[in-house]
Amino acid sequence: MAAQIKTALTIIRRKQVEARTGLSRSTIYAKLRHNPKRPSDYDPTFPRPVSVGAKAVGWVESELEAWLTAQIQKSRMA
Repeated sequence: MAAQIKTALTIIRRKQVEARTGLSRSTIYAKLRHNPKRPSDYDPTFPRPVSVGAKAVGWVESELEAWLTAQIQKSRMA
């Protein structure tokens, strides 16, 4: 059970998110914010970052993995 809790609470930083998703920094942040000029960029299903310091954020690894799995399933159905 301790291993499950550790996995669920692992925070990864933006560079790791970029490496795992293949998305750029600007695309990651575009997915988080609704922009009327580019409405297709916003993705309400993309995991929200959590604050890990005064000027630092990270993403919960398990949430990012779940999002990636959903993207794979969505692309396979198309």
